[in-house]
Order: sequence, then C-alpha cells, then structure tokens
Amino acid sequence: MSKRLGLRGRLTAIVLIASVITLAVLVTGFNLALRASLDHDANQVLAGRAAAAIDAVRAGSGRIRSVEAPDQGSVDAQTWVFAGRRILERPPAPPAVQKVARSMNGGARGYLDEPTSDTRLYAVPVISGGSRAGTVVVGLGLEPYEHTASRAFLASLIFAAVVLGLIALAVRWVIGGALRPVARMTEEAEAWTERDLDHRFDVGEPHDELTQLAATFDRMLARLAGSLRREQRFSAEVSHELRTPLSAIVAEAELALRRDRTPAEYRDALAEIAERARQLERTLETLLTASRAELAGDRGSADAADVAELAIESCAPLAESNRIDVDLVRPRVPVRVGVDRDTAERVLAPVLENACRYGRSRATVEVSSEDGVVDFIVSDDGPGLDPDEHDRVFEPGERGRAANLANGAGLGLSLSRRLALALGGRVDSLECDAGARFRVRIPPG
Repeated sequence: MSKRLGLRGRLTAIVLIASVITLAVLVTGFNLALRASLDHDANQVLAGRAAAAIDAVRAGSGRIRSVEAPDQGSVDAQTWVFAGRRILERPPAPPAVQKVARSMNGGARGYLDEPTSDTRLYAVPVISGGSRAGTVVVGLGLEPYEHTASRAFLASLIFAAVVLGLIALAVRWVIGGALRPVARMTEEAEAWTERDLDHRFDVGEPHDELTQLAATFDRMLARLAGSLRREQRFSAEVSHELRTPLSAIVAEAELALRRDRTPAEYRDALAEIAERARQLERTLETLLTASRAELAGDRGSADAADVAELAIESCAPLAESNRIDVDLVRPRVPVRVGVDRDTAERVLAPVLENACRYGRSRATVEVSSEDGVVDFIVSDDGPGLDPDEHDRVFEPGERGRAANLANGAGLGLSLSRRLALALGGRVDSLECDAGARFRVRIPPG
C-alpha cells in the first residue's frame, strides 16, 4: 500500500492542481480571444479592400466597368469584379480559390473560407440605379494570422510552464517555511522525556496560526507540568510526612514484643500506637485535602467562628489532658472564610493543638477580618519560640526547644502551612513578649 502524502505534499499538490487548472483556463481564454481578435482584424482588412474596390468600379445604365485600384498591384491583392456572369477582373489564384470566388458571384454580402489555400473571401454587391449591377469579391491570405496565433499559443504554453514552475518553487518555499516550526516542534517533542518539565517550544510572540498553536501547546505543557509537579510533591510529602509516625509505630510495637510486660505497660504501648495511628490518619487526610484544594474550583464557604469552635472541639481531649483552658474571641461582626468548615478546621486545628501541647494553662483563638482576609490568632502562655525558630518549626519533622516538654512528631505546623498555601492562605509565627503566637490567614468567603 502506498504511503500517504504528508501535509506538505497534500498542500503542494492542491496548490499545483489549482494552478494548472487556472493557467489552462487563462491560456485557453487568451488564445480564443487572440484568435477572435485576429479574425476580426482579417475581416476589417477585407472590408477595407472591398470598399476600395467598389470605389474603383464605374457603374452606369445598369453596367459597370473596372479601373485599377490603388493597391491592386500588390502581390497579395486578390480582387474579382463580376458584371453579371462576366468576369471583368480576376487575379491569379489557385483553382479552388477561383471556384469559391465564382460561387459568391450574385450572392449576398458575406465571407467564405477556402481551407486548402488558407484564404478568406468577401463578396459585396455593386448597386447602380437601385439595381444590382455586379459583385466585387476580395480575398486575403490567412497564413500570417494563423502563424501569429500559433506562435502566441506556443508562447502562452511556455509562459504557463514557467509560471507553474515558479509557483511550485514559491509553494515549496512558503509551505516549507511555514511548516518548519512544526517539524522542529515534532523533533523536540520526540526528544523530551517525562523529566523535561521545563522544556517549551518557545517560538516567540504568536503571529500566525502555527505560532498560536505552539503557544497553546506551551500553556498546555505548563499546566501538565504543574499537575505532574503536584503529583511528585504529593508523593514526596506522603513519603516524608508518614515516615515519622510509621517509624514510631514500628518502634513501639517492636519494643512491646521484645520482652514480657505488665498489662499496664501493654496498655501504654497500645495507647502510644493508637496515638501515632491517629496522627498518621490526620496527616493523610491533610495531604489529601491539600491536594484536592489545589485542583478544586468552588471550595465552599463557612463562618469563621464556627471553624474556630470546631477546631477547639477537636482539640478538647488534648487540652483537657494538659489542663489547658481554650478561649474563643469572636469577631464583632460575623465573617466568613472562602473554604468549607472541615477544610478550614484542618488548617487551624494543628496550630491550636500546638498551643494545647506547649501551653502552661491557657490558649486563645481570636477571629478577626482585616484587609480582605480572615485571621485566626492562636496564642498560648507556654515557653514560646527562639528568634531562629519562627520559620524552622514549619519544616517537616522540626521542633522547637520546648519539644522535650511535650510529645509530638513535629508534623502539625508544616501540614497546617502546606494546606493553607494550597488554599491561598498562610500560617506564620508572630513575635510576642511571652508564650507563642501564630497567625492562620485564610481567604474570605
């Protein structure tokens, strides 16, 4: 089976076929028009000769006589003068021409062609005294006109062939130049791998359909690269964030199995494993929520105070075990966040858990709205953070100097910031004189 033509071949074939048809129509029309013009010119010459011949004829009393016309002595002058059936003038001519001339005597005004000698004859009646006195027939050789028409036809064919060749070269150059970026894009795309996330076609500012297509492909590649980076980051975060609680679960289980223990010690080990499993569950839910938040369009809306109450409720067991009183300072007017209540609670809860874990006796959640954002200020009366710890505590697995005072894996704050960023917000540690102070910022609803 023959190989199909590519886009360049198909476009070239279409243009050349259209050009051939157009040139054929133009050449045919030109030659037909030229032949019509030459035919008209020949008839005009014959009409002029006939008029001159009639002027040279003297007619009277129903009879005519002929005198020599000014051009009758020329080589190609062919003039017959008939007076009834008599021939007053007869030029030398082939028998076939003589026969046609005689046949036109007495007939109506008109033209006849004698093909064997390539001669055209024109007959004009001579009228005298209101009656026909005779007939004048003039002839003209058509060979020069035919020669002109043939040369014009050959020249038009050569001209059409040259034009078609130029069109073929121009089409090859134009189409080749237009499709060259496509060929380059194809070669580049073939050479790329799934690791070449930053490669683009970079054809410059769009100025035609092909460069617009390349720019569209670049934007599509940017979106695909962003999605792939999110997947890679999610996989890396899952691996990193789950390593600590999984390691703790494995270590606690191995320690419990290493030697016989009392029932109380087994209960403590199981409690620690259960706590680590819950931490693992919270970590997975937070990572999945952050991943969905990056892709979601409509994220819902919720009352900010309700979000704070839900976070306080989820942290109630930890606050009770550490004897921490949690206070809520509501805004003067209701404000709403631009995400659903459960998602906003997952951002706020780790920060509040941190306050309940490291605070001495009190933690506070203050809700406010300023400059188009909703802020949750979480403060506690614990040991606080050193100046170099304000950013470091948001790194996965990092803990402040007060970590030896309470249990924790150092994952809560990093997950909280991760989810807040996915929602278009932010979690930061603020400077304060005593204790710790964090700000959870979420876009308004």
